[in-house]
Amino acid sequence: MQESFLTAFTKLKSLKDYNTFGAWLKRIVINNSIQYYKKHMKNLDVSLEDVLYKIDDGANGIEDNHDYKNLRAKQVVETIKSLKDNYKVSLTLHLIEGYDYEEICDIMNISYANCRTMISRAKESLRLKMQPLIN
Repeated sequence: MQESFLTAFTKLKSLKDYNTFGAWLKRIVINNSIQYYKKHMKNLDVSLEDVLYKIDDGANGIEDNHDYKNLRAKQVVETIKSLKDNYKVSLTLHLIEGYDYEEICDIMNISYANCRTMISRAKESLRLKMQPLIN
């Protein structure tokens, strides 16, 4: 946070519209956070499949069978890859990366309503494509 505020105050002259100060500062914090993360976590590689494997399927009544969960995670990843690009990006940001709607709006340069609609439609598209695989 200190680095972000230091960056913001030293670059304050580059801000063109003071009405967008909040978004500008948020972008600096996000960029500095990403830079810090990359710098300090570059040795910690975790695959997307490993992340999806850790998603708790217990709420759906699915048994805790390692092979079944691993197969299911691979199916979900492959199905997400087959979605339209904007659906794939929005779902990945929201469900896997953990961004909220406002952050996704900033990242994808879309309105809040469009973001919520896109994520809802992406979830429905994923659900429909996964339906034959589940049954």
